[in-house]
Amino acid sequence: MEKNQQELFEYARKRVKQKKRVYLHFILFFVSSIFFYIINKILDVDPQDDWYLWAITAWAFIFILHFMKIFVVESFINKAWERDQIEMLVARQERRIDQLEKKYEKENPSTPTSTL
Repeated sequence: MEKNQQELFEYARKRVKQKKRVYLHFILFFVSSIFFYIINKILDVDPQDDWYLWAITAWAFIFILHFMKIFVVESFINKAWERDQIEMLVARQERRIDQLEKKYEKENPSTPTSTL
C-alpha cells in the first residue's frame, strides 16, 4: 500500500473506532438510565428524591459532548484541515522571514546575508 492509501486507511479506521465508541456510550447510557430508574422507583432506594434524574441529566450532557466531538467537530476539523492550517502557518512564517531579510538588507546594504 502506498503512503497516501495507508494514511487514508488509518484515518478511516480511527473514525470507525470513534463512532463505535459513541454508539457503545449511547447503549451504556440507555441501559444505565433504565437501571437508575428501576433502582430509584421500583426498588424504593430513596424514592422521594428522584436522584436518578440528576444522574441521567449529567450523563446525557456528557454523552452530548462526546457525540458533538465525534460527529460535529471532527467532521470539519480533520486531517485535511490540519494539513491546510500547517501549510498556511508555514507560508506565513516564510513571508515574515522574507520581510525581515529584506528589511535587514535595506538597513545593512554592505553586509551579505546568508541563507540557512
